[in-house]
Amino acid sequence: MARDNILLITTDQQRFDTINAWGNQSIFTPHLNYLAAMGVSFTNCYAGCPICVPSRTTIMTGRQGYESGVVSNATHETFMRKCTAERTTLPAVLTDAGYQTCAKGKMHFEPARAHYGFEEMRLPLDYMRAYDGKRAHARPKIHGIGECEMEPVISTVDVKDSITTWIADETIDFIETRDTTRPFFLWTSFTKPHPPFDPCRDFWELYSDIPMPEPVTGDWSKTVEETPQGFLAGAYENTNMHLLGREQMLASRRAYYACITQIDYELGRIFGALRENGLFENTWVIFTSDHGEMLGDHHMSQKNLFFEGSAHVPLIIMPPQGRNLPHNFSVGELTDLVDIYPTILEMAGVACPIEASGVSLLHEIPKDRIFHGNSLNKNFCVMKDRKKLVYTAYGNQSLLFDLDKDPMERHDLSDDESYRECKEELWNLLLAHTARYTPEALDENGRFLVSPAPRFPGDMPGRWFGFHYHDYNVDTFH
Repeated sequence: MARDNILLITTDQQRFDTINAWGNQSIFTPHLNYLAAMGVSFTNCYAGCPICVPSRTTIMTGRQGYESGVVSNATHETFMRKCTAERTTLPAVLTDAGYQTCAKGKMHFEPARAHYGFEEMRLPLDYMRAYDGKRAHARPKIHGIGECEMEPVISTVDVKDSITTWIADETIDFIETRDTTRPFFLWTSFTKPHPPFDPCRDFWELYSDIPMPEPVTGDWSKTVEETPQGFLAGAYENTNMHLLGREQMLASRRAYYACITQIDYELGRIFGALRENGLFENTWVIFTSDHGEMLGDHHMSQKNLFFEGSAHVPLIIMPPQGRNLPHNFSVGELTDLVDIYPTILEMAGVACPIEASGVSLLHEIPKDRIFHGNSLNKNFCVMKDRKKLVYTAYGNQSLLFDLDKDPMERHDLSDDESYRECKEELWNLLLAHTARYTPEALDENGRFLVSPAPRFPGDMPGRWFGFHYHDYNVDTFH
């Protein structure tokens, strides 16, 4: 029997609440709406380490960052080489099973050109190199805004010359020139809406008359000064968000939304290629993102935190059409990016070669799952029954939320007597989990090793805004 194709589509830094079909009436996402209508929305999916490289490593290997030790962007090479040698990376398993495996777009591997099991790869580096030869006609990314800065800016190229269009072009080229005697696994990895927030002017102008949702604040984050400063460390290090006024934050959000819509419209071209090549009937389509973006909520920006804006990501799976499989359906059980590995292998009919940390989403999801997160060995999270405890070792600060009653984390329940037992249970779970997987984050007495919280405003050493101009050794052009 012929085996199904699998198309994994990821964006970079797209938070969960940026899909029109999921309730956001300020954003245009017609083709994500199509996926939701024709598939299953997993509305409570989280990244166990909401940073680019750890999330991608989790998708590739089926292991959480706290298991592999990959909890930062610093490096994953040792672990990825080991998994590739063992032929347990997702593309290696699928290649060995007879799949044609290809990656188009940002992989963020180290070294940048490592394939780690893929037969073919085309990276943003290739896009930038190609446009080096087209300087008389188009020059991407010469606006000067770096890869972490939050200030909005207009792209310096037209839509046809943008990196978003290039990734879609590369995807369509694969669909049209693939080896039709083999099933395929294609990872299409868009670089946006990761900063710089530089949509093409056409998409910026789409939002000229559409009000943007206001950034969220809570009783624990009324002002920048009143917010526990340990949670602001990453924002201070990489952005100026804490300095922006309301209208400036909303302008950044407008540019962010415009980048997402630009991706979405390219999905329409990709879906057209699937239809024209008769692939909707035997292709699974998975859409997700590696992590979110705080986008000014609680005065924060960037990722690496376990607040909803940063760690809660979209996840939609559209099955092959015509098989009477579930569609236009939402699943509210807790899911995780680590579930993608076993899910894809089951879609391919391939046995899982490891004891993966996740579960296949093609079956009923356990209702008693507990979420654990570790980022940088500094930011931690535990979540059970929609009660979430977040902790940062920067300043030894923690917060407690009841997501059923407070889905955007406006009310800290740490001192609420009615949640005392809940807080104690979650804290003990967090300490036990950290002792098992990351003992180096604890002292000899089993307590977290604490670092000083930054001082307001923005006292962080080594501030870096993601400056890149012509370094083709790293796959971080967006």
